[in-house]
Amino acid sequence: MSVIVEFFAAPDDASAALALRTGPRAFASLSFGNFDPEEAVVEWECLLVGGSVEELVEADEPRLVAGLDDDGCVVFAISPRLSAALAGAERPELKVAAAAWSLQRAEDGEVIDAEIAEVILSDLAALVSSARLQGQGVYCWVA
Repeated sequence: MSVIVEFFAAPDDASAALALRTGPRAFASLSFGNFDPEEAVVEWECLLVGGSVEELVEADEPRLVAGLDDDGCVVFAISPRLSAALAGAERPELKVAAAAWSLQRAEDGEVIDAEIAEVILSDLAALVSSARLQGQGVYCWVA
């Protein structure tokens, strides 16, 4: 799998949608690769907030902002519940969630090192916290 994943802060959906073709160059962003971010944000929300994958999928989370989910580029929004959970999470809570996410991925045959998972969640939590202070949302661009 070769996927480019960039989480970024933007003032609104219309601004975030502009990143569809070129990526979030104009925004503060974090770059990662080689995991399914749409699946990941659902799993992170379940780990940090509770609920089930089925409930989130039924609620159309994550919410698509731009693009067609047909192996092309997409931009989706981080849910308000996940955003709040990440912004309020302490390091130990993020570490536990990262380890659990790493184990979930391993059960599905995907290798994501627990330390890397912790870096992803910690960096994302910092981006979300900063975005929220500026009245912005956090989005993900996938190519």
